[in-house]
Amino acid sequence: FALGEQTSYLWAVTHTSLEAYRLPPRARIEELTRRVIAQLQAPRSPPAPTTTTTPPNIDEPSNDDAELSRMLLAPLGKRLGQFPRLLIAADGALRSLPFAALPTPTANEKADYLVAHHEIVHTPSASVLLLQRRAMANRVPAPKVLAIFADPVFRADDPRVRGTTATARAATAQSRSAQPPSLEASANVANSFSRLRFSRREAQQLAAMVDEDQRLLALSFDASRKTVTSPEMTQYRNVHFATHSVLDGARPELSGVVLSLVDADGQPQEGFLRLHDIYNLHLNANLVVLSACQTALGQEIRGEGLVSLARGFIHAGASRVVASLWQVPDRASAALMVHFYRGMLQEGLSAAAALRSAQIALIEEGRFADPYSWAAFVLQGDWRRANPPRK
Repeated sequence: FALGEQTSYLWAVTHTSLEAYRLPPRARIEELTRRVIAQLQAPRSPPAPTTTTTPPNIDEPSNDDAELSRMLLAPLGKRLGQFPRLLIAADGALRSLPFAALPTPTANEKADYLVAHHEIVHTPSASVLLLQRRAMANRVPAPKVLAIFADPVFRADDPRVRGTTATARAATAQSRSAQPPSLEASANVANSFSRLRFSRREAQQLAAMVDEDQRLLALSFDASRKTVTSPEMTQYRNVHFATHSVLDGARPELSGVVLSLVDADGQPQEGFLRLHDIYNLHLNANLVVLSACQTALGQEIRGEGLVSLARGFIHAGASRVVASLWQVPDRASAALMVHFYRGMLQEGLSAAAALRSAQIALIEEGRFADPYSWAAFVLQGDWRRANPPRK
């Protein structure tokens, strides 16, 4: 997609063809896109029961998503259904849109999502994909399967800290005051980060799928910046983060992944893996998963996509990244990740197919069927499986 002031364009590229379609102006597309994103980010709940005989006054569901789907994809006609995988190079506000949650352009039902018919992969730009493939053409596969970082310790008054006392609480205050003010403001936290309890269960369930000698399970104090930046990380084909993230769209260099901010004695330590740290990592990973909020967002550079945490990990050597477009509930995120890794590690699916399978599983199970719970996670990078799983 390319959005223009007067006319926008959709280019449909296959192995054998290149076709161009005119779309409405940027302003019209982006206005509708922002409305759809806002609706997806607001969890929907069923109306409260009523004891009166008068039907409750319930607003009609919006058709903005169907209108946007027709606007963007209907020009393709029947050709859209011929391809099981869609690679999307978006532009402008479309970069923040989870295409998986759009209804098909010809949908008769609200829940006939695009993900039910296609694997959906995003790329920052076509040039990034080309550079990735050139850089990784002769790369030797990493020997181990999975490194997991989850449930870090953010505060000195955390029960996991030795001798948690008033002294430890004072250390927490000192740790907060030592954080860069702009970073704390961008995280919009006044009292530090809250513990993500379900991230530990998520990590343990994922680790159980991998032999002990093929994994690194870094929980609590071990989920540290020191471990992530160590040379050992080149040994793992998959790297998983289940923690908080910080997004600063105005100053992307202050964005980062939040790891343990105190040590076992409650003393402050550097726990922010900032964007420049990520760009300086040397990974040998087929996949990095950022099970944290808004890790797919960032500052837009016209023509080359977003400067985001996901883009940073691709630069650091990851073939593909699963990242999120908004804050996902802890339980829903954990449920999706278990399905996702089961598809890859036990069923032998590619990352793109496993993410689609996991999202469909949450829809079918019902408890997390709302797109708010599953649509935020998107796959960026090269969809091709570099090294099939060993049976």
